[in-house]
Amino acid sequence: MSVIAENGVGVVAKPHTATRQSARYPGWFILPAAIIYTVLFLLPTLSSLYFSLTRWTLFDSTFIGLDNFMQFFREPFLVRGLINTVIYAVITSGMKVVLGMLFALLLTSNIVARGYLRSVVFFPVLVSTVGVGITFTVLMHPTQGLINETLALFGIKGPGWLTNPSLALFSVALVDVWKGVGLATVIYIAGLVAIPKDYYEAARIDGATPWQNFWYVTLPLSRPATATVIILSFIGGLRTFDLIWAMTKGGPGFASDTVASVIYKQYQAGFYGLSTAGNVVLFVLIGLLVVPLTMFLNRKQGHE
Repeated sequence: MSVIAENGVGVVAKPHTATRQSARYPGWFILPAAIIYTVLFLLPTLSSLYFSLTRWTLFDSTFIGLDNFMQFFREPFLVRGLINTVIYAVITSGMKVVLGMLFALLLTSNIVARGYLRSVVFFPVLVSTVGVGITFTVLMHPTQGLINETLALFGIKGPGWLTNPSLALFSVALVDVWKGVGLATVIYIAGLVAIPKDYYEAARIDGATPWQNFWYVTLPLSRPATATVIILSFIGGLRTFDLIWAMTKGGPGFASDTVASVIYKQYQAGFYGLSTAGNVVLFVLIGLLVVPLTMFLNRKQGHE
């Protein structure tokens, strides 16, 4: 409230009701998003937490506490899927960062047909993941696949890319990188184009070599793009299912199983409580790995 002199008489001015209403007005815009978030994310998450503590079917449920989680970590193939998930995520995200940066440097340089090559690199991102998986399953066939037949022309005996337990997971990871590196390249191209030319001009005047330009100018200033690629690729690697299922279905044996494929197999077998517990484990795993990683990358950017 304030005192206003009007014809020599003090008048107390009351706060405008319209001002208070206008301050509340933007809050209504939050309501639709809050409802959608609650219905599509919060409620299913809380339901999953509850059903992971039960032995349930479509018609009834029995509360059993932490038995599902104890069984999850007692089963060797479930733990193997957990380890494979982390390995797969590290390999795919690491290779996408390295190759994405290299392709972006190439495609922002003065090369012939630069626009066409950008389209070629990005094209696999647009193709169906299942389609890519089926195609590479044929290409990686141990005896009739094009890859091994091409190696045979040079006298090299190709391995069983998807039938060798020690190679299956890495073979699928390479296909994942082939499909996803285009998106990483686009993100890096946007980051490189945004770097002011003044930095490179100053480095040129100081006599910097191309390697010094990359190490001291390009790499530090493209850190936001690097953080984005790492986080997106790592989350995608931890959640992977469709490519694994299209190419190996987790085989041979359990060699290429990830947490997502194990969860799907448990649903197929009717172990709904155990598979729901697996979903919770995957959710917690992503949170425990991605949240600290994001905080670390953002902290490093803040110190630039």
